[in-house]
Amino acid sequence: VQLQASGGGVVQAGGSLRLSCVATGSIFSFNHMGWYRQVLGKERESVAAVTWGAGRTYYADSVKGRFTIFRDNAKNTVYLQMNSLEPEDTAVYYCAAASRGTLYGGNWFRTTMYDYWGQGTLVTVSS
Repeated sequence: VQLQASGGGVVQAGGSLRLSCVATGSIFSFNHMGWYRQVLGKERESVAAVTWGAGRTYYADSVKGRFTIFRDNAKNTVYLQMNSLEPEDTAVYYCAAASRGTLYGGNWFRTTMYDYWGQGTLVTVSS
């Protein structure tokens, strides 16, 4: 399985971007997919996740109300719509997918819940 993330770029504060992550390869079904971000020198942090079947979503407190994660099962694609972007959102954004495990509020943010990772796409928000 390969994950290809795209959609990053440079945007002014208050602007919007939509990230996409397409999964290709030997895909039977995913349990869930998610987005993480990482700033150089800091740990990777969870941003949002979505379950593949029921479409349950989870968000980090820092992005609630501004970011929306959604998926297109037919296209094996997960999206991250980012609105009202802030300079603090500047990071490399990674998508991740899992074919096992069950997400719930107490574990959705753990990197160990994911089996596959994309290469990352850079988002830069200027003030």
